[in-house]
Parts: sequence; structure tokens; C-alpha cells
Amino acid sequence: MTEIENKSFTVLGAGRSGIAVAKLLRGKGAKVLLSDGSNKDKLKYLDEKFLKEEGIKSETGGHSDKVFESDIIIKSPGISPQSEVILKAKKLNKKIYSEIEAAFWFCKGQVIAITGTNGKTTTTILTGEIFKNAGYDTKVCGNVGLAFSEIVSEVKEDTIVVLETSSYQLNDIEEFKPKVAILMNITPDHLDWHGGFDNYLKAKLEILKNQNETDLAIINYDDETLLKATKNLKSGKAYFSIRENFNGNNYDAACFLKNRKIIYTDKNKNTEEEIMEAGEINIRGNHNIYNSLASVISARAFEIKKEVIRDTLMKFKGVEHRIEFVKDIKGIKFYNDSKATNIDSLIVALESFPGNLILILGGRETGNDYSKTDELVKKKVKEIIAIGETKEKIKQHFASYKKVTEVKTMDEAVEIALTNGCKGDNVLLSPACKSFDMFDSFEHRGTEFKKSVNKLN
Repeated sequence: MTEIENKSFTVLGAGRSGIAVAKLLRGKGAKVLLSDGSNKDKLKYLDEKFLKEEGIKSETGGHSDKVFESDIIIKSPGISPQSEVILKAKKLNKKIYSEIEAAFWFCKGQVIAITGTNGKTTTTILTGEIFKNAGYDTKVCGNVGLAFSEIVSEVKEDTIVVLETSSYQLNDIEEFKPKVAILMNITPDHLDWHGGFDNYLKAKLEILKNQNETDLAIINYDDETLLKATKNLKSGKAYFSIRENFNGNNYDAACFLKNRKIIYTDKNKNTEEEIMEAGEINIRGNHNIYNSLASVISARAFEIKKEVIRDTLMKFKGVEHRIEFVKDIKGIKFYNDSKATNIDSLIVALESFPGNLILILGGRETGNDYSKTDELVKKKVKEIIAIGETKEKIKQHFASYKKVTEVKTMDEAVEIALTNGCKGDNVLLSPACKSFDMFDSFEHRGTEFKKSVNKLN
């Protein structure tokens, strides 16, 4: 949909992406109302003077009936499909789209879109680094950093857009069609928002629905749910796997391990090449091997030389708030994994360390099953420091076999960790919970953790 001049749009949500798409649509000649249910003093991106200058009407503190006078509604990702305003819009048969759908209408370049329960941010940033190092005009955006709508006006025909996409965004697309779609993995998450795992999986798979034989889907071969759900695709198919005995079939390309070497094979060209040793990847953990393999396939799909790929993987330092090294104090290393907002992310973090862990755990959660971590906690964790709303539940679960200390603040958590730790220990903030009990976001939580650590001597 590119003919939008004089069409009327309501943008629901005045966050970063909402304001960006409102500005984009207004710049294309549309009539735009920006509506947010929160009071304006809570909206840090809202600039009413700017909106007025741009000719964008706005309302805050609730959604009026003006919302439903528009031809089309653009929904910010945080708004639940079961919210009153969305249910009423559906009852009125209003078209509802996500911000990435609207931005895609005006995208001249090629899109590499990445989704999954875990790993998508690292894969997005890593893929962007490879393409930048190969000399491509590259824009990295979406759930990481800038909104798609903020950069799309700068995109040229030879631009590569590397876009992190969430299930919230993919739930409301119609024409969105990435040249390359990467599905990292799928485990239960955001089930309260989607209303169950089947709906969550369906939303993730939307990334593939408009692809055709000229496009490529990159799938985690080791994820049985994804493998089963993506058997019949219209697009080309590529697999990545860390199994040493990888024996997939019916694919166009693959990247996998063989004798701890990263191997890329192109069946259409009947070629196989060694990219590098797996141990040469700079970021630690099997999850980062998965992230790297997916990035390799997307890079080779654009014929980026393996030397560029190898050099990038050897130098890439990882993503802020994802097993991020913060500081070494008296031989005790502190790591910020605030992005771990679910049990599966915690498991990935625990598997990345040999042991000697003091684990800071807790926040806001909906039904975490901590028993999934028992084996790893028994093997690798010396002590748990519980924080946030769920600290009592954490203590109740783990206290029978592990020392658990409850604390009220992040400062207190890191102080106790330093006091109780000894040389060679690793202090890991990996909450397995959302941050909204004590912080604005996982980024805010990670930043506060780093501030607390940097106060220590």
C-alpha cells in the first residue's frame, strides 16, 4: 500500500515506533491521529509541539472515538490484541497493521528479517556487522535500536535492512515480505499476550507467509517445532545446526558443525566450504554458535566472502545486556544478562559458564517453571540472590538444595555477591523474569546493575 495520500490513519501508542510511523505517514500525505492510553507525562518520546508542527493530531490519557473515524489503524507492539480499543476496532472491521508493515510499504531496499524466542537481537546486530564490513549500505533496526519507520526514508535500492521482528509486530502484517527470513527458535513466551503457544507460533511463522521462490527462509534445524512447522515453504530453505551428525535433506543451503569447524554448503552450486573453527568465535556459548551460523547463511546468500565473515565473528563483542562482561573485582567477574527475561534464556546463560556462579535471579513473571533449571543450578551455581516480586517463589523452590538470599535493591544484590564471592567466581545477573516490577525495561535493569557493580571496589 503506497497510495496513502489523504487516507486517514490512527496510530495507537506514542512510543518510539508509534511516533516514527506517525511522522512517516504524515510525510507521505496521510491524515494522522496519534492516540495513547497513558498520560502524557509518562510518554518520554512525546513532543506535542513537534507533532503540531508536523500536522499530526494527538490525544493522551485514553482512546476517544476519533480512533475509529480513521480508515486504517497502526498498532504499536505493546498493545494487546485483547485490549478494548483493538476489540472495538475489529468489531468495526477496521484494518489493523503493525509499524513494520507500514514501514515496509515504503522500503526500496532488501530486508533480512530475524525472529525467534531467543537470540534474535544478537543475530540481528551480528548480521548487520557482517554486511557493514562487506561494504554494504546497512541499516540495523526494529526491536533493536531505531524503529523501521525511522530509517526507511533513507533506504535506497542497494540498502540492506537487517530487521529484528517480534511476534507482536508479525501478528499484524499483510504485505511484509523479507528477502531473507531467519527463525532462530521457538519456546513458550508471551503466552498471556497471544492467548496460548499455538497463537504465538502462528505469529512467528507470519514472517514466512509472503515469501516466494526468489526468497530464502533460514530455519533452526535443531528446533523440532520449527522444523515440523516449516516443511512446506514456497521459498528457498536453508538450515543451521550445531549437531555434529547433521543430515538434513530438502534444503538449498546449510551451515553446521563438523569436527568443531563451521561448514557452509550450497546444494544448488554443489559446494562445501569451511568458514572457520567454532572456537574462534569471540562470543561464548552454544547459543552464540547458533546465532553465528544463521548469520553466516544470510551473508553467503549475498555472496559475502568467508574472510569477511570470519574476521567479523572473531572480533564481534556481543550485545549489551546479553551475557555482557561488566567488571573484574578482586578476581570476581560480573556479567550482565538482563535480557534474559524467561527460563529458556536463563538456561542458555547457565550453559555458557563452567561453574562457580553467584546467580542474581528474579523480577516479574507469569508461571516460570524453575524446575527446568534444577540440574544446571545444582551443577554450576554456588548461591542464588533473589530480587523483585518473585523472590519468595524463587526461595521456596531453590532453598531445599541451594543457599538463597532475598534482597530489596540491585545495590544490595551486587554488594552481597561481592562479599560472598571469592576469586574465580562469576556473578551473573540473569533474572529469567520481566523487569517491570522495579525497572522500566530490561535495558534499564541492566544499566542499573552495571552502575551498582561500578560503585564497588
